[in-house]
Amino acid sequence: MSFFPKIAFQDEVEEYLTKVFRNNELITALGTQEAENKFQSLLSHLSHPPAFTSVRVNTHLASVKHVKKLLFEEIQKQFKGLCVPVLEHPKVQDILLIPVIGPRRDLKKHASEVIVGAQCGYAVLRGAHVYVPGILSTSRFLKAGDLVSVYSDIEGKCKRGAKEFNGVKVFLGNGISEISRSEIFSSSGPLKGLGIRMIEPVYLSPSFDNVLPSHLFLQNLPSVVVSHILNPQPGEKILDMCAAPGGKTTHLATLMHDQGEVIAMDKIANKVKKIKQNAELLQLNCIKAFCYDGTKALSVEEREDKEEGPPFSPESFDRILLDAPCSGMGQRPNMAYSSTLKEVTSYQPLQRKLFTVAVKLLKPGGVLVYSTCTITLSENEEQVAWALKTFPCLQLHPQEPHLGGEGMEGAGLSLDQLKLLQRFDPSAVPLQGMDINSLQGSREDDLISLANKDCIGFFIAKFMKSNS
Repeated sequence: MSFFPKIAFQDEVEEYLTKVFRNNELITALGTQEAENKFQSLLSHLSHPPAFTSVRVNTHLASVKHVKKLLFEEIQKQFKGLCVPVLEHPKVQDILLIPVIGPRRDLKKHASEVIVGAQCGYAVLRGAHVYVPGILSTSRFLKAGDLVSVYSDIEGKCKRGAKEFNGVKVFLGNGISEISRSEIFSSSGPLKGLGIRMIEPVYLSPSFDNVLPSHLFLQNLPSVVVSHILNPQPGEKILDMCAAPGGKTTHLATLMHDQGEVIAMDKIANKVKKIKQNAELLQLNCIKAFCYDGTKALSVEEREDKEEGPPFSPESFDRILLDAPCSGMGQRPNMAYSSTLKEVTSYQPLQRKLFTVAVKLLKPGGVLVYSTCTITLSENEEQVAWALKTFPCLQLHPQEPHLGGEGMEGAGLSLDQLKLLQRFDPSAVPLQGMDINSLQGSREDDLISLANKDCIGFFIAKFMKSNS
């Protein structure tokens, strides 16, 4: 049940993906028609938001039950008494799930229009209001208090300040303008702050702007699962190699009860600042964040100094998380993916450099978890096949919890190896909307099962380094 057109790629990228999802191994396993159906279903899912909003509870400061109660009250307030449940996940016990209501097909469109950029539009589809920097165009006489219909410029063709836009635009819902056109596009530069308060979004999700900020972290379900799979223990030394903005870093510190050391690295200074801010907000003290390139994090000679930052001596860490930079094709919603084939294929060599450093920094007996938020073979299963061939000291290990599907055929891995991998594939369930009536009649087990499948595209592999 597609409400939006399926995600659009550049022609060369679509051709590349078509070959990936029609590879010989996959065709042999599924048959041509089934493989094609799964691929087309995936493209449709990617342009729609996941069926649930997921938030991680900061259990360092509060219990899940307490935060659940506060969140339920907040959602009732936002949704004006509409009774939407807040679900606890039975296998990931620090996450709360809120069903997303929509798409709502009966919304009346207003004559006054506001066009927002694609990224702003995707945020609106996941519960955000519209902030002024995201606004590209408004109707000519827009003033504060006007009822407006909000659209997303998914192809990036709308000129900032335009009085009308006739290009490809996708309806996101209706809102009330908090500000006039002249203020939005004033010569003194773009304003900050709220531009449009969404009152009738196509997909109804709670807004988390300043909602329990030290108790909740907005995080996709698979991203929370990753930290549980690494399973850090109090007192250990953990490395999060590509850590910004710090969601997984702070989760690792929480799972360790803030005891031990979590080293977080990112090579962009502003992103490192964000990690530090998040650690402070969540009141976690065992995190040390450094602005550093992960590919250079291995010290070539034994360090005599007592400096705690990178580069690090070989075999310095008990566990390492490599949530690698990737092509990001699993992110949802995304209606138009702009990267070129050259950009898409540039990630595999970088991931291998980071992985090689990670293996050398890991202690014998240590655990390395590799993850991406993309759907390609080259960044996922092919990387696992390469790693097992390149590093005989590594073995694949079972993952707990295992909520996604197994790995995808096409990289030459055995069926047993594929079962040890975890690929979250949104096309595993039909694309379906949710209204308040169907929600009330649903069993909680069925909703949890849907949440496990209808999430972002994501991949996880867990390795252990042998002592020999």
